[in-house]
Amino acid sequence: MNKENLFTKSGIPSKKAKVNYFTGKIAAKDISAKIKPSTEKIYHVIFKNGARTKLHFHDAGQTLIVTKGKGSLVMYKKIGTGINNFKIKKLESVNLNKGDCIHIPAKRLHTHGSVNKKEDFAHVAINSFPRKNKEPKTIWFESDFKSKVTEKLP
Repeated sequence: MNKENLFTKSGIPSKKAKVNYFTGKIAAKDISAKIKPSTEKIYHVIFKNGARTKLHFHDAGQTLIVTKGKGSLVMYKKIGTGINNFKIKKLESVNLNKGDCIHIPAKRLHTHGSVNKKEDFAHVAINSFPRKNKEPKTIWFESDFKSKVTEKLP
């Protein structure tokens, strides 16, 4: 590979995010599609006008590196044994600002996104592979963000 290809800023494809996984508008770039890492998937996600992710977890860890604005990460605990319909309890909320880096352990229910409707929030999300050559999976849920999950999203 020549030096020009190593330092190019163009050519990172947009990732079409499923709109039902977010509470508002987002834009995403699939960095991993360009650089093809073998141990993680990497995305740059911009949350518009107070948008957030819906409740979800990853089968391996996720690291977020904030690149713009103010946001938050909210961690939850699952209560009960239901798979598609169960209760949740908020464990903690962490404010996120440009330059912050935070790791979310595997299988931890959480949500993250903007806290300001007038300013975009953005981060790089690094989703680790659970095992060598096994791509990471994210499991998404519909919830009220307070006490209950009503369904697992496709």
